[in-house]
Amino acid sequence: MQESAPDPPASGSGRRNDGRDDGRDDDAVTDLTPEQIRERLRRRAAFLRELAEARELRERVTPHRSRRARIHAALRRRTFRSL
Repeated sequence: MQESAPDPPASGSGRRNDGRDDGRDDDAVTDLTPEQIRERLRRRAAFLRELAEARELRERVTPHRSRRARIHAALRRRTFRSL
């Protein structure tokens, strides 16, 4: 009697074709309850607000750095502009 080949793993299994783990854990994403997802999004939004606030504060406190950064960014954009 001839045995059939084993079924390949599902595409989102966290395993690569060569058998190595790619670091993804699909179970961690699907195990979250709606409350946990809302809490995670709320914490993420608060973090991003605080990050933006910190960046604005840094620009106000050290204007010479932000001015220098804007000048350097403009020079970089000008350098890579196509002719």
